[in-house]
Amino acid sequence: MSKLPAILQNLPFPVIGSPLFIISNPKLLIAQCINGVVGAMPALNARPASQLDEWLAEITESLAAHNKAHPEAPAAPFAINQIVHKSNDRLEHDMALCEKYKVPILITSLGAREDVNQAAHAWGAVVLHDVISNVFAHKAIEKGADGLIPVAAGAGGHASTKSPFAMVQEIREWFDGPVALSGSIASGGAILAAQAMGADFAYIGSAFIATHEARAADSYKQMIVGSNSDEIVYSNFYTGIAGNYLKGSIRNAGMDPDNLPNSDPSKMNFSGGENSAKAWKDIWGCGQGIGAVKDIVPAGERIAQLKREYQQAKTRLLAA
Repeated sequence: MSKLPAILQNLPFPVIGSPLFIISNPKLLIAQCINGVVGAMPALNARPASQLDEWLAEITESLAAHNKAHPEAPAAPFAINQIVHKSNDRLEHDMALCEKYKVPILITSLGAREDVNQAAHAWGAVVLHDVISNVFAHKAIEKGADGLIPVAAGAGGHASTKSPFAMVQEIREWFDGPVALSGSIASGGAILAAQAMGADFAYIGSAFIATHEARAADSYKQMIVGSNSDEIVYSNFYTGIAGNYLKGSIRNAGMDPDNLPNSDPSKMNFSGGENSAKAWKDIWGCGQGIGAVKDIVPAGERIAQLKREYQQAKTRLLAA
């Protein structure tokens, strides 16, 4: 059994919504939390930086109001994602605001930093760090992270090429803390499968892009609904770090998704590297699991669907 910190025990549903760059906002995060999913948002989505103060106030006040009105069904906790790469010149500012609002869960990306983990622990936060290999997983825990997010093959945006089976298996050989598996999870059956292989939670992103609350262009949402894994390309051209993107968005930008050149990883930047003008805004990150996403719905409806599928998958397993 995993050793889970108190904030991650007894969650209404074993799902963490991944923080979607540009797309996640308080509206989506709050909808996720009140429907039983840990909602998450990158701090950098608040622009200008001063907006993060307003957003964290809105989130904490809205969730507190929900919990007061619905003590029988309290909201799941929320998380803020911090890019800890040296190119993020907002990190100190954004961390101070996370401390001000006592953000309960911090998700760190693009580097593990002991000082960031210590700061989060000082105000009582739990730190989950996303990793693309067992080597990086060891480094994250050595530097003080509380849990891991193995970003396996097929995950939207920056992702590993490693099988989720291999990643979870190797991590569980030495780590018994919280693990949230990322990579092509967009159905209730996939959530149960993640738990079966040893993860505590499923980490879901792309399925939440096609929701009413998500701050994404309608054409982006429609492309997700109309696509499947055949329409995903893995490339490092846009940010210097390999990731998964919708081929249709690449074609719309006048490029051939099957013939993208390699980028220089040394020019990587948290907002998009040498091709940052196109990354994320025009070139749309997406995971391979989107074949399960058939329509654009409110986030609460998407979560209700995942819950139904999850129970159905459990029933099938017990009947086998």
